[in-house]
Amino acid sequence: MDVAVLFSGGKDSTMAVYKALNDGHNVKYLVSMISKNQESYMFHVPNINLTELLAKSMNIPLKSVVTNGVKEKELLDLENILLNLKNEGIEAIYSGAIFSEYQKSRIDKICNKLGLISILPLWHMDQYDYMLELLDSGFEFILVRVAAEGLDESWLGKIIDYNSLEELKNINKKFGVNIAFEGGEAETLVLNCPIFKKKLNILSFKKEWYVDNGVYNIYDAVLVDK
Repeated sequence: MDVAVLFSGGKDSTMAVYKALNDGHNVKYLVSMISKNQESYMFHVPNINLTELLAKSMNIPLKSVVTNGVKEKELLDLENILLNLKNEGIEAIYSGAIFSEYQKSRIDKICNKLGLISILPLWHMDQYDYMLELLDSGFEFILVRVAAEGLDESWLGKIIDYNSLEELKNINKKFGVNIAFEGGEAETLVLNCPIFKKKLNILSFKKEWYVDNGVYNIYDAVLVDK
């Protein structure tokens, strides 16, 4: 089946690509929504421009769509690109939502309207088991935004490994932070994984911290041999 994957460069959308390929589908396109609104309800924002490099690393064509990011109205931009993809033969849309009913309900509604199949391979996975699966599968990813009690500036740019996963378990017990960050506690960027032919190397970045939240802005990055 020819499918497209909603892709932000974060761990969840990258895992959705991984799952689609493992399911035996032809991932014909990746779709990145470039929101002008830093507080988009629907779309990932930090370092979204890097999806171009990551798509190149997977050798999958990327469709990038700029949206003003206005709540609910941004969904019209998503619907338009998905309609275009259906006209190009796409039959199903993969996305990486885990617990967000807001995202799932809206993606499902658009797909149902257009006659597309909505597939969420991570839906309601146990947050700890999911993070273990990412690490066991060889995903290397960092935090590019944090916004939760227990996650301070030191977590920006931090690679999530088995040790930091145990730290997150402790933070979860103390503050209730979702270990997989599905509540908006943090956003991620994948540097390397099994479906990347090359890995992402960050050359220039800047941390910006605002009292209790921050962003890891990447200004320059390249693909390098694994």
